[in-house]
Amino acid sequence: MHDTLFAKPGAPEAFRFDERVAEVFPDMLRRSVPGYGMMLDGIRLIARRHVRTGSRVYDLGCSLGAASQAVAEGAASPEFELIGVDNSAAMIRRCQQRHAKLRPAPEWQCADIRETAIENASLVMLNLTLQFIPREQRDRLIAAIAAGLRPDGVLLLSEKIRFDDPDAGEEMTELHHDFKRAHGYSDMEIAAKREALENILIPESMLAHRQRLRNAGFGHVQNWFQCFNFVSFLAWKS
Repeated sequence: MHDTLFAKPGAPEAFRFDERVAEVFPDMLRRSVPGYGMMLDGIRLIARRHVRTGSRVYDLGCSLGAASQAVAEGAASPEFELIGVDNSAAMIRRCQQRHAKLRPAPEWQCADIRETAIENASLVMLNLTLQFIPREQRDRLIAAIAAGLRPDGVLLLSEKIRFDDPDAGEEMTELHHDFKRAHGYSDMEIAAKREALENILIPESMLAHRQRLRNAGFGHVQNWFQCFNFVSFLAWKS
């Protein structure tokens, strides 16, 4: 369904992952996140290399399960557990409907990812998720993920980022807005959504993400994807 959530004049409500957002979410991602399709393609390739037989894969903040589907499509074998977690009941209901035939059959959990126990994980994904977690709680979450990864496990972390250089930040923001305009969003919609996400989506710099990951024990942190102000990292311990 076409995203027109911010097309009406007036002060927008704070952004929530409710039924209205869930209904238009695929279109919203396609038109709002530069390179989103390439991110999913990359997840398929990462899954093929890193998902291990008998292990678990966690999609934390799974929304409509696109990353989970990419893992299932990319993994060399279906002999693993796939767990998708989101605190939005509307998103989880749609996951159950959209992916009823996916193999391996995912376990969809409507829960707080901060309370999710990570165990025997060969791959954990935070795909555009950490930015919605309060900043002071992010260190603990990343540390818990690191502790639950197998020795050969990896973390995929995709985020919208901010830039320490204000000129670079302004340039990337304008290019992002140009991307949205090219995909049919009006200036009013762009401004309204930005206001709705104020103090809800809190981006950090690449340096801050790298430092947090290293502090959690990830010896290697590589950004494998970037488009404007969106970045995806792959992190592993050894």
